[in-house]
Amino acid sequence: MKSLFLLPLLLLTIFVSGQKPTLKIKYSEQLAVFVFIQNLSENHPENVFKTSFQKSKYNTEEYKNKIAKFDKLAIDYSYQFEEFPYGSKVPMQARDILKKNLIETDNLNDFKLRSIGIVPNKTLNDLAAFISDFTPIYNELIYNPNREKFEKHVIDITEYANDHQIEEYFQTGLSFYNSSWDQSVPFQIAFYPLPDSDYFTAQAFCNNFVSAIQTNLKDYKNLFSVMMHEIFHIIYNEQSLEMKMEIDQAFKENKSKSSNYAYQLLNELLATTLGNGYVYEKLAGKLDHNDWYYHEYINLMARKIYPLVKEYIAEKKPMDKNFIDSYIKLYETNFPNWINELDNIMTYRYVISENENDFNTINQLFSYRSSAEYETPITEKNIEKMQKTPLTKIIIVSKNNIEKLKLIRRQFKELVNWKFNSDQDFTYKILLADKSQLIIVNTKKKDLKTLIQSIK
Repeated sequence: MKSLFLLPLLLLTIFVSGQKPTLKIKYSEQLAVFVFIQNLSENHPENVFKTSFQKSKYNTEEYKNKIAKFDKLAIDYSYQFEEFPYGSKVPMQARDILKKNLIETDNLNDFKLRSIGIVPNKTLNDLAAFISDFTPIYNELIYNPNREKFEKHVIDITEYANDHQIEEYFQTGLSFYNSSWDQSVPFQIAFYPLPDSDYFTAQAFCNNFVSAIQTNLKDYKNLFSVMMHEIFHIIYNEQSLEMKMEIDQAFKENKSKSSNYAYQLLNELLATTLGNGYVYEKLAGKLDHNDWYYHEYINLMARKIYPLVKEYIAEKKPMDKNFIDSYIKLYETNFPNWINELDNIMTYRYVISENENDFNTINQLFSYRSSAEYETPITEKNIEKMQKTPLTKIIIVSKNNIEKLKLIRRQFKELVNWKFNSDQDFTYKILLADKSQLIIVNTKKKDLKTLIQSIK
């Protein structure tokens, strides 16, 4: 088995373990080329794929025009699962379904047959044509020079997964989240090479985990803890509607003023605690002393909740109302001021403004975001849409100030006695009944950045 490698598809089954989830590892040339073209876009930051392409003989107007056309393909359709509580289930993303189909088919004709109806046929045909055009380029510049090291990694990763029974952690997640998985559906793990890099990438969607791995990768503990982190997001996403409703109700019934923002943190927090905490400790024999997550709030809270999560896993108990109440208490006791810290509450935001450029300013000030929605202009209808979400609510007034401020006051019962001077620059913050923060910014002379930074 170790000496057999076939292009364009390298497929190794990690394990098939009775009634337990089946995980498979493979190399998908189609997906790798898709990602390669994405990385060549002018809108993409500098990366090893772009550098290699720009130095090559293929860096011509012909191929640059194809890259530009690829970048404009309309493949980002989505829809919400409206019956689920807000934010508890990831919307369907057409791009993810297309990537799933690239992984799970052996040629572009099968990919097109599988993907008809997801996007318009012309878009689908153009996408397949671009992948076909860039496949020999990708193989010449990226895959073939790194083939030997990459394929050795695939074997080593497969052996590591078998030796450490990685499927057991999938089962641990199913039990803890009280979620389910059809055991006849394998979880596909697709790797592709990332040369001249000191990091790997990770993403999960549907029944797929995708990772670009550096050619000098040596530490599989980190790779598999991050892989399981991403898979735990999928398991959380696949909780039943009944379980989602129970979780939502438990957070809403809790009396703590921190319960809403604790809820917003939950998905990323649990994936970090389970993947970067529990799985890593099991693989390494000790906890990782480095940050478990690059966002301070998730990293700190994951360490606080870790003993509670381990207790539930040890007792084979699924998360329940008692777990949620204990989590909220830990959140409020250890970090009582987090509900006022902008770097935390702006992670989950709904912004309404008269000026779309304000959205760019907000994004620059708070680049990390988990949930973000933007609307213009300030109208009764848009405010009502905002009020249906548990997100931090930011309304930026810059035109017809007195009229807009009066409208805002009418729409929020908490503002019935609010007094303001529409001719002055100001910010106003208040915790609403749904335990989300409302921030009103009135701009006259000062710029938005200055006003936002003045909020206490």
